[in-house]
Amino acid sequence: MVRLSDELHFVGIDIGATSLTVAVTDGQLRVLGSASEPSDVRSGPSAVLDVAAALVDKLRADVGIDSFEGAGVGVPGPVSFPQGPPSAPPLMPGWDRFPVQDVLAKRLCTPVLVDNDVTIMALGERQFGVARGVRDFLFVKIGTGIGCGILLGGSVYRGMSGSAGDIGHIQVDEDGVSCACGNNGCLETYFGGAALARMATDAALAGMSPWLAECLGADGRLTAVDVGTAAAAGDPVAMEMTRAGGRRLGQVLAGLVSFLNPGLVVLGGGVAGLGHVLLAEVRSVVYRQSLPLATGNLPIVLSELGDLAGVVGAAQLVSEAVLRQQSPLPRSDRQAQPLRRATTRQSAQVPQKLQRLRWREVIPPQVISSQELSETPQVIPVSAQRVRTEARIRQMGQEPRDQDDFHTRVV
Repeated sequence: MVRLSDELHFVGIDIGATSLTVAVTDGQLRVLGSASEPSDVRSGPSAVLDVAAALVDKLRADVGIDSFEGAGVGVPGPVSFPQGPPSAPPLMPGWDRFPVQDVLAKRLCTPVLVDNDVTIMALGERQFGVARGVRDFLFVKIGTGIGCGILLGGSVYRGMSGSAGDIGHIQVDEDGVSCACGNNGCLETYFGGAALARMATDAALAGMSPWLAECLGADGRLTAVDVGTAAAAGDPVAMEMTRAGGRRLGQVLAGLVSFLNPGLVVLGGGVAGLGHVLLAEVRSVVYRQSLPLATGNLPIVLSELGDLAGVVGAAQLVSEAVLRQQSPLPRSDRQAQPLRRATTRQSAQVPQKLQRLRWREVIPPQVISSQELSETPQVIPVSAQRVRTEARIRQMGQEPRDQDDFHTRVV
């Protein structure tokens, strides 16, 4: 097994909706130093990235490291991977298409990779947490919002455009509360840090919970942490909020379990600190609503890494690029683009070398020699392919449609 040297160093940056955590690791992803600060992602990318860069500089001095091989960054919203810009993130006003990757790369003088924060937490959990050795699992982050990191066959699944796992915006009530994404009744509007804070405040002002009313009077505001404290103390209103949220989350997860058949489900994030009241409700719904074959050997557990899951996963994200000895902008594990289309103006031929590769691997065009191109003329050019396709369509009594761009087909 290939391992990276302990003398290499990486940076992991986990940008949350309300806080920011940074860590420095060695080549084995052991944390050498970490730091956290409150940070409101709604203050905009420039302010937040300045805080992140300052924390990296501080850790660089504390740990005594001159340079890093790369930095991984997680942000709480959809990311166009591997290019790095957030894409219309509901919780991050002002971040849409912002060049996080380029800005931090210049500021830190090191290559940078950016991904969704839930994905990097899933990577961290696989590296050092309860998911070690598990090839198919879901990591569900319950923070200000809700998201799901998906690992299938040992690889991250991001979907075609990088938005896979955005379960917080699955609708659970058509006539429900308006969500920041513009829809109504999303899961996040019923469970998550912001939703719990809103419902707890309403309950306190209505006099439904003396415990929450006292906390609101003392601090001037309520958070999900206050709900967790009240639930742990036996406050019936806080406990019902937790159970109701767990039921909603369990209903969504039951669908995912039936669809993906994972071997493990891990709950993490700040709201997962509600603990076993939440865990018991989620388990009850999933085990009851999913088929026995999918849940017969399915553990649903709490994360063991806490705040370190994100920074360790971010460091692993960029370390994998170094391990592959390629550009620090690797293609998504499940998002390899198709081979270049051959047009009638340029009908390229594909050597057997490409046919032997796994479908997700990418070979830059310049490594295909002219000799290889002439060795295996195993491609039907577009013009011939189109003629054959149109002939078959006519045999079925139909007229072929107009289409200028047909894929080549390796036979």
